This record gives sequence, C-alpha cells and structure tokens, in this order.
Amino acid sequence: MEEKLRALEVRCESLEAQLSDPAVYGDAGRLREVNRELRELSPIVAAYRAWRQARRQREEAEALLSDPDLREMAREEWEQAGRKQEELERELKLLLLPRDPNDHRNVLLELRGGVGGEEGALFARSLLRMYTMYVQKQGWHMETVSLNETELGGVKEGCFLVEGEGAYARLKFESGVHRVQRVPETESGGRIHTSAATVAVLPEAEEVEVDIDPRELQIDTYRSSGAGGQHVNKTESAIRITHLPTGLVVECQDERSQYKNKDKAMKVLRSRLYERERQRRDADAAAARRSQVGSGDRSERIRTYNFPQGRVTDHRIGLTLYHLDAVMNGELDQLIDALITADRAEQLKGGAS
Repeated sequence: MEEKLRALEVRCESLEAQLSDPAVYGDAGRLREVNRELRELSPIVAAYRAWRQARRQREEAEALLSDPDLREMAREEWEQAGRKQEELERELKLLLLPRDPNDHRNVLLELRGGVGGEEGALFARSLLRMYTMYVQKQGWHMETVSLNETELGGVKEGCFLVEGEGAYARLKFESGVHRVQRVPETESGGRIHTSAATVAVLPEAEEVEVDIDPRELQIDTYRSSGAGGQHVNKTESAIRITHLPTGLVVECQDERSQYKNKDKAMKVLRSRLYERERQRRDADAAAARRSQVGSGDRSERIRTYNFPQGRVTDHRIGLTLYHLDAVMNGELDQLIDALITADRAEQLKGGAS
C-alpha cells in the first residue's frame, strides 16, 4: 500500500507544480482537470503524510524504551503513536477505495408523482422544494429543464439540472421510490394517506462521451404550456426530441429561446443515453456486488417520510431520524453521509472477502 501512496504523493506534487505553469492557466479545461484531480488526491496524501509522521514518532519512541529514565514516557508516546497509525491506516483504506468515476459530475434530477394521484404529485413538489434548498445550501446551481404541473401545483414530472462539484457523489443515493405518510391537503376528514414519488439521479454526460447521429433524431417544436402570458400563445419555442433508435423522448419548454430549449434537451438526451450504456456495462458487476445501499432502481422503495410522527426512515441502512421538518427544509447531510459511509463499508467488506 505504501508504494501506491508514495506514487500518489509524487502525482500530487506534480499537479501542484502544474498550477504555476502559465500554459495550464491558459487552458481552462486543463486547469479544471488539474484542480479536480488535486481535490481528490489531497486528502489521501495528507493522511499518508500524517501516517508517515506517526510511524517516525513510534520508531523514535521505541528507540528510547531501553533507557530506564525515559522508558515510561517513551512507552506512552510509543502507544499513542501506534494508535494514531492504526487510525490513519483505517482512514487510508477508505480513501483508497475505488471512486465512482461519475462522482464529480453535474446531475440530472428527475421527479415524478407516483402512487396516490394528486397527493403523490404534491409530495413530488415537496421533494422538489427539499432538493432545491439542499442545492442552495451546497452553493450549487439548479435550473429547470422541464416541468409538468397539476392544477393544484403538484409535480406530475419534472427534470432539473444541478451543477456543482461533487453533485452526483452527494445525490446519487436519492434514486428510488420515496414514500410519504401524511394527511393530504385534499383530505377533509383528517385521515393519513400513503402515497409516493419517484426520484432518478443521472450523471450529466459530456458531449464527447455520447455520439448522437443527427439523422437519428426527430425534432418537433410546439408552443409552451403553462404560465408565460402572450409569449406562450405566439412562439413555438418548446422542443421535443425523439431518439429514433431507442425511442427516448425528451421535452424542454422552460426557456423562451428555442435554441436554449434544444440545448437543454440535448443535455438530457445525452445523459439518458449515457445512463443506459452505463447500466448495461455495469449489469454484471452490479449483480455480483450486493450493495447495502441498494441498486438505485426507480422501483425500489428507499425512504419513508412520516409526517404525523415527524420521522424519516431510510430503509436501505435502517436509519431513522426524528427531525423531519429539517430534512424537508434541505438538511440532508446526515442522511447522505450515512449512505456514503454504508456504501464504503460495503466496499471494504467486499474487498476483504
């Protein structure tokens, strides 16, 4: 392991040197890649250097154990350095786990009202608010690609682009069925109903990663629906793109510009095609590795939000929190951190077996 860590340290030093190279600074794409790799390597290298220092301290303390006058103090330092070494070794094992190559990417977040009709759509609206607030707390940017609402303001379906470093790493475990137990706004008798909404989190694909033949696209324009005043009635700015080989259909009507809508729709199409290929490619690996945090399949119930009891339960890791209001206001870090920890623990277990 130390040989690998030393190689990573050398790589980190090389990247740091590149930051002072004018040629790198003049290339925005290259600078972004250097900074991204540095952010990934820096915690590993810092832990490795701390581990190496703890080892030196232990060796120095061990050398003093034979001195009768210093033996007691040396033994205490020796044991303390040993504990520090073990702690850092555990940390390094976690840091060296294979990273999801998509973790640094932006995200396409898709929401759909599920079981429960109007109440399912209203809950999807609640989830949209929750994710919007979380994105704001992270300092990321979120914009609407498409949104189909009910008469009461619920979300039938919506697609949103979340831009920010590490967005996919933090949000990828949100994919699945989210169940809610609460008294609906439409319920006059005060009875608790159970309904659901589905969430899908896709890594945004780069243009160069997905080759789309323009001849395989059917592009239709139509007038935007919903709020928008006279603009809605006069301009066919909404875009519908059908990928003929797969039958995938993407719509975008959020922007007033047909060009901008087409650009957003193509981003969604690329990401959906990338996700299809990724799932096909990873099918065997996914079957071989039983993940504690679940497959992320949209049909899998992952979480229950119980409003009468003020609790939220993530069924994949058996975690229940009793501050539902905070969660619905975008305080998701405790849930997300627990899911990431569980996933890493499962990877460690898989590596040990």
